Amino acid sequence: MSAFFLAILSRTLSPIDQPLQAMPESRGVGLWLPAPPDFIARWFTTINTSRLRRDTDSVLPVIQEFKQLIENDTTLFMYFTSMFDEIPSYSPYDKDVIGNPQIRDYQHMLQSFNEVIQTLPPWNDAANNIGFCGFPINAILNWPMGTPSGRSAFLDPRVNAMLKKMLTVWAGYLVSPASTNVLNTNSDGWLSPNAVRALTTSANLAGHEEIKFHDLYACDPSKPCLVYTYWDNFFTRTFKDGIRPISSPNDDSILVSPCEAAPYRLANDVSERATFWIKAQPYSLNDMLANDELVSRFVDGTVYQAFLSSLSYHRWHSPISGTVVKAYNIPGAYYSETLLNSFAGEGADPEATMRSRAYITAVATRAVIFIPADNDDIGLVCVLFVGMAEVSSCEINVYAGQHLVKGQEIGMFHFGGSTFCLIFQKDIDLCWEEDCLPPYPENMPNIAVRRKLATIRGVGHPRAENKEQVQSS
Repeated sequence: MSAFFLAILSRTLSPIDQPLQAMPESRGVGLWLPAPPDFIARWFTTINTSRLRRDTDSVLPVIQEFKQLIENDTTLFMYFTSMFDEIPSYSPYDKDVIGNPQIRDYQHMLQSFNEVIQTLPPWNDAANNIGFCGFPINAILNWPMGTPSGRSAFLDPRVNAMLKKMLTVWAGYLVSPASTNVLNTNSDGWLSPNAVRALTTSANLAGHEEIKFHDLYACDPSKPCLVYTYWDNFFTRTFKDGIRPISSPNDDSILVSPCEAAPYRLANDVSERATFWIKAQPYSLNDMLANDELVSRFVDGTVYQAFLSSLSYHRWHSPISGTVVKAYNIPGAYYSETLLNSFAGEGADPEATMRSRAYITAVATRAVIFIPADNDDIGLVCVLFVGMAEVSSCEINVYAGQHLVKGQEIGMFHFGGSTFCLIFQKDIDLCWEEDCLPPYPENMPNIAVRRKLATIRGVGHPRAENKEQVQSS
């Protein structure tokens, strides 16, 4: 679930034809805070939900199937009818993100979905330092999924299986040659000067010499679309050799970052089972790992969570050298948020999705990889990759029994938002790098993929204060 559209519905929306505003300097961990309302408006001009075509001939089969699922099941029909009734009629809930009347029935919701999954995500200059702007479904569901009926509906396995089908159709479009239509140098193209500048800025490390896009990423400036053959190919772009070196490749006492991501939380004494849906959102190992038999190995251990920037490199790399014992995907919810959102009292929290960052580790679509380290002092490590909203595709490229070397590619996120967790056993004494330790600043930058995160204490250079700085969940 993207935080891309958070907090915007409580503000006054600017007219679409007004000049676009600059992005705020502070956007929070992972750079997933909302874009200005008028940027969202520009995105939605092509899929204005109040003026959708309503002819049945243009409805995709997957949307027709979604409609049948809702109407042929009494419980789901109740949920999808009630969730719109439960949205208040007063401001700001009477408007959608572009100031049009709020969608008030599931039929209109499905028509909106039908439009969205036949479109491409354009670049917009107002997003020049937040980047990835294709989260329209999250915006359509922003208020409905915060209602009591919406919470129930979007946790239902049948609904999430249907959402997966629908998003798979969209994903198919994003890997087709037609998806290169937004890979151009026009003002709304992802290869426009402003877009390339933003992507380059995101990938250049603070304090280092700035490197140009075509020197950062594996591409060919002489080829159409820089040699990217479809949208997802661009989204999962790779760095050129040497751009992200592995920290201490021959030292197994040093762990590296699996992704290009900003730290969000470091927690110890993690429970086997916890009420992860409450405000504090403690980590709940049984729920995160779907009751895997290896859960008991991590009770009272440590979890490190980080968020990927929307402009970031989206491939995964092994944090350690070791042999995979398990690697599998867990199906989950696409549009579920904590119980923080309520239309009673002070009104719905417009940042409820943003505040669901730990919660989604237990409910969202995710990939799990267990790796016993070659270094016995590290022990068994679990790497959990969590898909967020929209397509939420987690691709694992390793298998049980495969030996990995630290920094080796092991998978990737496809179109959609993302976060990951490293889970360690109890009493694994890690000495974390200073920028991995809380508290984290609002505009916490990404830690480079394959860069050093921590050292096993007693092997590297211990810092006695590290353990006290690790926050308990």
